[in-house]
Amino acid sequence: MLAGVAETGRRLHRTELADRRQRGEQAAEEGHSLRTLVREHLDATRACWPPGADGAGTTDSVLAAVTQAVDAFAEGYERAQRLAVRQEEAARREFIDDLLYGRSDLGRLAERAERFGLVLSSAHAVAVARGPEVYDDTAPVTRLVEGALIARFGDRRILITTKNGQLICIAPGDQDDVLAFFAKQAYAATDGSRVAIGRPRPGAGGVVHSYEEALSTLELADRLELDEPVVRAADLLVYPVLTRDRQAMADLVLSVLGPLVDARGGAEPLLGTLEAYFAAGCTAAEAARRLSLSVRALTYRLDRVHQLTGADPADPVHRYTLQTAVIGARLLGWPGQEI
Repeated sequence: MLAGVAETGRRLHRTELADRRQRGEQAAEEGHSLRTLVREHLDATRACWPPGADGAGTTDSVLAAVTQAVDAFAEGYERAQRLAVRQEEAARREFIDDLLYGRSDLGRLAERAERFGLVLSSAHAVAVARGPEVYDDTAPVTRLVEGALIARFGDRRILITTKNGQLICIAPGDQDDVLAFFAKQAYAATDGSRVAIGRPRPGAGGVVHSYEEALSTLELADRLELDEPVVRAADLLVYPVLTRDRQAMADLVLSVLGPLVDARGGAEPLLGTLEAYFAAGCTAAEAARRLSLSVRALTYRLDRVHQLTGADPADPVHRYTLQTAVIGARLLGWPGQEI
């Protein structure tokens, strides 16, 4: 090819460039280094330099042909690399979807998991971070959080991914420090996300169970209007138990707290007062401080609850019923929603 260029001064033919691109793709598929291959092209150029190609015009033609050849070769190499990356990304996304939906054959899923650093025969736990924006695998936030975890823990069979715009961390069940660190990094990187951590679950189906539990915990924390940025499913197990019989909980809320709707301003102010009172350990002064009320005003509200419902918040027996009803009201969205 170089001899022909030296003789005629021509540029490379379309078929010659296509051949270079094809060879570049083949080299990439076989795992050769582009740096090494470019060097070998230059070495071959020196070894095959056409005799008599020392004039300025001829030298320029030969070097231009070499540039064309190397450029076409690199184009083919990079095209194969991009295709491989897209295929890898597609395979990874397919695996993540199958893993988190639990819709694939578990044996096959376990085999594929090893490729991505997971050993599904052991227990795993999942943390889910929901921020103010929607994130995907290429988002700067995702890369930032993943980089921080790799720098801290190295290769500890951790998988960082995204699903439905949320950041997800999958880690071995006995490595709670990984999930705690993920929660801290995700909260900082997303400017105030909430992170839910599911319980460790064993086996190939354990990941999807922990993931679903983390999602449920996020929803539960929102409904309860919790302030904590990190919530753990293990700490909120009582709430799913309370709402397992939704009709029974609805009956409790309406029978105990229903009369509050007749209060001036509706039920919400008194419901909020009860929440603050219980959260303060039934200490009136602390509850008043949290609500920016005087103790006298808070006491008046508690007396009003007693008058309307017949249940005294200061009475230990009544207190349990009231507190359970208040929790149920938040879980069911009452009084904003009909139950």
